[in-house]
Parts: sequence; C-alpha cells; structure tokens
Amino acid sequence: MKRKAAKSERRSERKPSRRPQPKSSRAASGKHAGAEAAKASRPPSRAVVMRLAAEVDALAAQLQDSRARILDLEARVDVDPLTDVLNRRGFERELKRSLAYVKRYGTSAALIYIDLDGFKPVNDRHGHGAGDAVLKAIAAALLRNVRASDVVARIGGDEFAVLLWNVDGANAAAKAGALEAAVYGTPVRWSSSTLVVGASAGVALLGALDSPADVIARADAAMYARKDERKGTSALAPRWEKEVTQ
Repeated sequence: MKRKAAKSERRSERKPSRRPQPKSSRAASGKHAGAEAAKASRPPSRAVVMRLAAEVDALAAQLQDSRARILDLEARVDVDPLTDVLNRRGFERELKRSLAYVKRYGTSAALIYIDLDGFKPVNDRHGHGAGDAVLKAIAAALLRNVRASDVVARIGGDEFAVLLWNVDGANAAAKAGALEAAVYGTPVRWSSSTLVVGASAGVALLGALDSPADVIARADAAMYARKDERKGTSALAPRWEKEVTQ
C-alpha cells in the first residue's frame, strides 16, 4: 500500500496542473485583434488622402522643374555665354544638319566666315572689358541683319559665322558685304571713346558632297582673300577707333 501511494505521488508530481485561462482575458484579446483588423480595413481619411495628393503634386512639380533645367543646360552647352549666339560646337552641329538637308533635297545654302579687323587694338588699349562689349554689340548687329531662319555663331575669339538658307552665290556675296557694313556701322561707346571695328567676310556655298571641314576651309580662305583686298585698298580701310568729342 505504501508503494502504491508513493507511485501515485510521483505521477502527480510529473503531470503539471493545467489551469484554464479566465474567459474574460480570452475575450479581451479577441476583441483587440478584431478592432485592429477593422481599423486596418478602414479607408484612409479625407485629410490623409489630401495630404498624399499634395505630396504627389509637389514631387511632380519638382520633376518637371528638374527636366526643364536639364534641357536648358543641354541647350546652353552649344551657346557662347558672352554673345548669346551659338558657339563653335553648336555651329558645327547646325552645319552638319544643313549639309545633310542640301544633299537630300538639293536646296541651296551658304556660309559666311567673318573676321573682325582692328579688334586687337581695342583689347590692347582699353582692356578685355571693352573687347567684350564690342563682341556683344557685333553679335547683336549680325542677328539684326539676317533672317530668323539663318544661323549666327561666334566660332573663335573675334571670328563669327553666318549660315544662310536658300541663297545663290550672288545673293550670298551681297549679304556678306552688307554684314561688313553692319559691323563697321556698330560703334561702341567706352569711357571717353567710341570703338569701331571693321570686318572681312568670305563666302562659300554648301555642296552636296562637302564635309563641314570642307565648307569652313573654303569660307576661311575666301575671308583671308577679302582681308588682303581690304588692306590693299585705302578706300576700304576704315578708322578702327575715334575719340568722342565732348
């Protein structure tokens, strides 16, 4: 009997007693989970929706502004910052397009290569600020004397190029003379002086088989021939600078 009582005691020690949880705690946890599920399934409030919509609109505006800035920067890469006309890179791109168009459609176009005469004395006597003022004035004068479809570029220190559409040789030569006159007719007031420079312009027609280098080389050679002509003719040699009378 004692052995049986000891065995029963050991068995009771091995099996822990299981106490049932109170019904109230189980019910509370179930209610909490249900409340969380109901809260998660609710649609967002109008205030939240409006705030999110405002954030999306702000991000869209920032993206549009960034794209506009990128396009502007890409465009400015081809523009001379001083004169606000195309630089050499931008001009060569336009010249390539023009040659492709001439080759495909058989249209006519001409390149006028312009080099300023008497520009170095302006820098030497008055400084680069005066030279920059002259360059800006010359670029503006060239733009005023060509059509909107024509292209004006500054391709070097005091060198400009003008690309003309739908012109023959005679009209291109006449326009080159008109641009020389426009340059000389653009005096720049600087301190007590009026700065006046001249220009020598060479013309080359675009051919269907030309490369950009071919056209530029022919126009450059024509410009130097014109410069020699102007130097050898006293009547064509202008006064580069004159003092302003007070």
